[in-house]
Amino acid sequence: MKTLKAIALSLLAVIAVTGCHTAAYHSNQTQGADKDRLTVGKVQKEIRVGMSSAEVVAALGSPNIVTTDEQRRENWVYDKIATTASYSKSDGGVFLLLVGVSGSTGAATSSQRTLTIIIKFDENQKVRDFAYHSSSF
Repeated sequence: MKTLKAIALSLLAVIAVTGCHTAAYHSNQTQGADKDRLTVGKVQKEIRVGMSSAEVVAALGSPNIVTTDEQRRENWVYDKIATTASYSKSDGGVFLLLVGVSGSTGAATSSQRTLTIIIKFDENQKVRDFAYHSSSF
């Protein structure tokens, strides 16, 4: 009988804890999905004056826009906009025969980031200059 009572109490404890995560926990679970995303840090680390266009593509991928200046030198533009929206909800509780206790918690967040990178090449397709602008709101 003691074993049955211990199993029943253990089961109730598991049910009580299951689904009872904080809103911060759920928010953290939705982060990190884009580990290889383009960032200012990646540009600062990877891009150098004198790099070839092939090395730039290997580091950052293909540009969104390619233009030429008055001297027919290429300018590459990486223009990225990211919107992150997440919503998470947990319900949990303990339901006994006569008394029930339950609760729920949730979180909703939304944010946007922009990153614009301009890479200017010389006539030999080597990086002669680069600039970037980042915003987050």
